[in-house]
Amino acid sequence: MDLPDPQWQQYVALKWNDLNPELKEKFTSLLEIDDVFKFALNLTNQNELDFLQSVSIGHLVEKDPEEAAKSRERGNSSFKAKHYKAAALHYSQGICLAPQSSEQLCLCYANRSAALYHLQSYQECLGDINKALDSDYPTHLSHKLLDRRSLCLNHLAGRENKSGADGSPASKKNESAAGGGLGFGTCVKVSAEHSAEKGRHLLAGEYVAAGEVILVDRPYSCVLIPGKRGGQGVFGMEQRCCHWCLAETLSPVQCEGCSYSRYCSAACQRAAWEEHHRWECPLGADLIAMGVVAHLALRVTLKAGLANIQEARRPIEQKNLNPNSDSYRSVFHLLHHITQHSAALRFLCAVTIATLCRKLSQGVSLPESWRIRELSSSEEGGAEGNSELWEVGSAALRHMLQLRCNAQAITSLLDTGAETSLVQSTQEVRVATAIFPTLSLLNHSCNPNTSLVFSTGTTADLCGPDESADIGEGLPEVKREARGVTVTVRAARPIKPQQEILHCYGPHSSRMVTQERQSLLQEQYYFLCQCEACSLQEGQQQWSGTRGGRNESGLLCYKCKGALKKNCDNRGDFTCSLPTCGHCMRSAEVSNDLQEVRDVLEKAVELMEREMPEKALQLLKRTKSASGLMLGETHPLQGELADATARAYASMGDWKNAAAHLEQSVAATGSQFGEDSIELGRQLFKLAQLHFNSGTRGPALSVIPKARRIFYLHCGPQCPELQELKAMEECLQAYTCR
Repeated sequence: MDLPDPQWQQYVALKWNDLNPELKEKFTSLLEIDDVFKFALNLTNQNELDFLQSVSIGHLVEKDPEEAAKSRERGNSSFKAKHYKAAALHYSQGICLAPQSSEQLCLCYANRSAALYHLQSYQECLGDINKALDSDYPTHLSHKLLDRRSLCLNHLAGRENKSGADGSPASKKNESAAGGGLGFGTCVKVSAEHSAEKGRHLLAGEYVAAGEVILVDRPYSCVLIPGKRGGQGVFGMEQRCCHWCLAETLSPVQCEGCSYSRYCSAACQRAAWEEHHRWECPLGADLIAMGVVAHLALRVTLKAGLANIQEARRPIEQKNLNPNSDSYRSVFHLLHHITQHSAALRFLCAVTIATLCRKLSQGVSLPESWRIRELSSSEEGGAEGNSELWEVGSAALRHMLQLRCNAQAITSLLDTGAETSLVQSTQEVRVATAIFPTLSLLNHSCNPNTSLVFSTGTTADLCGPDESADIGEGLPEVKREARGVTVTVRAARPIKPQQEILHCYGPHSSRMVTQERQSLLQEQYYFLCQCEACSLQEGQQQWSGTRGGRNESGLLCYKCKGALKKNCDNRGDFTCSLPTCGHCMRSAEVSNDLQEVRDVLEKAVELMEREMPEKALQLLKRTKSASGLMLGETHPLQGELADATARAYASMGDWKNAAAHLEQSVAATGSQFGEDSIELGRQLFKLAQLHFNSGTRGPALSVIPKARRIFYLHCGPQCPELQELKAMEECLQAYTCR
């Protein structure tokens, strides 16, 4: 759960501790959300608003020409080092920080156009050139931009003559619509059911084949997670991704009012402004300080509007809810578990939402669906005089409590490889937190029968102009439609009629033992998991002890190299599984050793991003030699080390050594995630690329079918990886027949 800034948490905790016993007892006894919110609103005043402002100062969201200049200088340093992606991201940060009509704005546009030109993003480069010239770029330097414009037009004309199609990454990425033709909602073979035991859930009415699309859903709302790093070192997701559709972009369109929000296109900018950013923009720093969950709860509430909330508050039988046609009411009636949350957590959530509502009442421009007037002095400390305020607050608090159990992490594969790499190098990163109307109906299983794939980005249309870009005469103009985020759920294995559709909330049977999974699920989701995987007897579990020679922890004893087994006591220490040894290790000692390996791995990856594979390889070899004393072959970190080593060798063109190490990573990944997992598919895809680039036809033709089967199962027939695998296979087979 993405809670507020630690300073705010500490402030509210002190406020809770200072409550007199009677008030604390009264709050603890409140089990209706309306009552909880009104109680918190009566306790909040200007002191909370002042403290929130002091916390928010640490989050820069305003325009700042000096910071823009610093970002431009960092971009210049990256550009000189030929790190063009990093340069483009630095220049983009400068564009977002620069005030309108400032000198820094036109300079950053011009410099970013140079980086985009070297990245062969010619359309985006043209757009930046035009924006720089329109922003009073110095006339004595404009000849550079005009020359670059001519080069871009020549490249685009040549590309058009060659392919007759738009070559932009965004359009390629989104040629295939999510769900393989299925509209939003569930397929006809699945129905929403309700029972006292399971609540609302999805059930298969007919046989569902493996790989078949079960449902396609879009979030009711989602919020990008600030501060998350993902490749290119210093850049967080808020700097790399569109704040509407979450697509990765090197040339974002900035918000004119703040330096935080940015978008991959003018279409996404308009969509975000209409839905939420028009009222969020003045609250930017406050929302960041209050955390992703509070931010998302408020966004859901204000998007819904007063009429929808009042309608949703009316009693309705759960079985009559249809998430496909009534998305907000379906979200509103998700379980909030107010009786399960601790009193301290309820108090934190309630005071957080109450403070944000007071901030909203102070002149923030809200959507037409809300009209919250500012509290008068006579109403300070009371909610009854302002019905709109407590209705928005009560709904937002409801959603904040719901999100502890119903929030869905949106993940995306971000490119982390060197710009010249011939082998795909990606990292799965949690980009945003969302709440889905239909996906939220899926119950948990530690061995689920579904697979989730998220799709981000815009759709491209070559028929009309996009006012955000001026491409040039004689070239196709691109109009982009803000599609947003979608999730496609497919059957991971055959599902029989009357079987429930299930997915995993995190703890998976292939990665955790039963006791650990059940403990985590009980702590966060308030239920004792009794799924099929958890119901198996101890001797039948896949991760039972060292069954079949498999090391449960993946760790080795320092003394005898035997398997270390995690103790079941509260401390979680480790003991060698060999009776003749019995060596014990404290959990803290093991954690420190593992963290050292992670730190070195991170440094090695950073060196490769800076195109220094030789130094990275030296570091990885030393680490792998040392970690071999404690990591078994199937430990996840052993797989990550092997993957990074393979990447270093591939960067230097040593395909043979790269393939050998990647095969070790494949073995570790298969052991950790399973033979049908998408994680294994991605590793096999990279292995196929390595074999293809090295010209080893036999191994490549052996790996490609395995990777194709997994990608077809999880991502459908139109996914880019599947198309590339097919092309590699056809090329190798044609060469063999000569």
